[in-house]
Parts: sequence; C-alpha cells; structure tokens
Amino acid sequence: MTVNILLDNNILSDVELVIFDKDGTLMDLYHYWSKMICLRADYIAKKLDLDAYHKNQIIFSMGVDLENKRLRAQGPVGIKKRSEVLQAAVDYLASIGMFDTYDVCFNAFAHVDKISSPRLKEFVKPIEGSDELLGALSSKGCKIAIATTDISERARLAMKHLGFLSMIDFIIGADMVQRTKPDPEMICKTLDTLGISASSSVMVGDAITDIQIGLNAGLKASVAVLTGLSPEADLRALTPYVIASVDNISIS
Repeated sequence: MTVNILLDNNILSDVELVIFDKDGTLMDLYHYWSKMICLRADYIAKKLDLDAYHKNQIIFSMGVDLENKRLRAQGPVGIKKRSEVLQAAVDYLASIGMFDTYDVCFNAFAHVDKISSPRLKEFVKPIEGSDELLGALSSKGCKIAIATTDISERARLAMKHLGFLSMIDFIIGADMVQRTKPDPEMICKTLDTLGISASSSVMVGDAITDIQIGLNAGLKASVAVLTGLSPEADLRALTPYVIASVDNISIS
C-alpha cells in the first residue's frame, strides 16, 4: 500500500517504502554512542594500563566529544562503519608509540557488545515522534526499513528495545554489504528484498551520507532531519527536503 508523506510545505505522494537511518534519525545519537565508546575506551585503557588522559583521547579519536557532549561532525562513530571506528583507536595508540594493539581494540568492541546487549534499554533513547511515525506508516501498510552503518544485529537489538521491531520489515547493516553508505548497495539490497521500486521509496536520515545514498540509489526523495551531526546548509545543498526531525513528518 502507498501513503502520502507530508513534510512541512511539501508532499511526497504514493510512497510504498520508507528507509530510515538509525542513529540521529530514530534514536538519540549522543546518548547511545557516548556510552558505547566510553565502555570500549575503558576496556582498552585497563588492558594497556593507560591513564585518564589517554583514555579520553581514545574516546575523542573514535568520535565522541565529552567536553561538549556531542559527537564529532567528522565521526568516525555515528557516520562510518565499525571497522573504521576501531581503526581510529588503533591509530591513536600507534601515535603514542603503542603498536600491535588491534586485537586489544577488537576485543574491547566484542566485550562491550556482550555486556551491553542484555541492558541495551539503558543505551537507547528514541527521537521524539519516531514511535508515532513508525506506527502511522505501519498501520497504513507502508513498508519500513532500517539502513545503518552499525552492524545489523546491534541495530535489530536497538529497535527491539525501543519497541519498534515489530513495525520494521527489513534491517540492513554495514556487515551485510561490501560497500556501505553513500554507495547504493545497501538500498539496492533492501529494494530487492522487499520487492519495491526505487521510484516509490524514500530515504530519511540525518547525515550527508544518508542523503547521498538515497540520491545514488535513485529514490523518489531523500529527506534530511536536523537531529544528527550534519549542518543544515550542507544538507540543503543536497536535498530540498530538510526538516527539524521525524516529528515533523505526517502521513495521509
């Protein structure tokens, strides 16, 4: 079934599928990633006997600015794939003369995945209006997908703890493709899986790469929300559809 999507003064008609980014679009970016990154850095610091200064530098290198309580605009966390976030920690350690630390950093990520999974509800916080929007789309028969640079199982767990999972038809993470955002592979696989055309599908995301992936896949539209990291001017340079948040989207 198709729906009409109302975005302030714009209408996107006959939409069969809405593909959402996860972090910064449906769930609070800083709340989730600051906790995950701090736990990873704590593990690394303990294993390598690092002081608080170097632990905080590892946190910063992976993309979290604790002082200003935000994620860094250039990432890597929240924007780039998991392997690049891990490599950022390895690179920082190499810069202070600590080499051959890949295994320690890899184990830190695996350890934090394990300890956080049973209590993920503490880590996830929905963007206001996301529950209502997903419910409205689902009730009208519109398909819903998640396309994220996070790994798919973590995305599935996050959606489960937010209470969104039953409304979502497909979740694809960076681990399910060879080329992640802004390459269109993630979107193409989603469209093939759900049997829906690009011309009746819409992408909604907070990052430049979210908008680019929708454009590269030839979707009906790419909608930008301002609840993430990307400056409004940069988003408006790519799409005419820029809104404050998913709370500004209505369905008819």
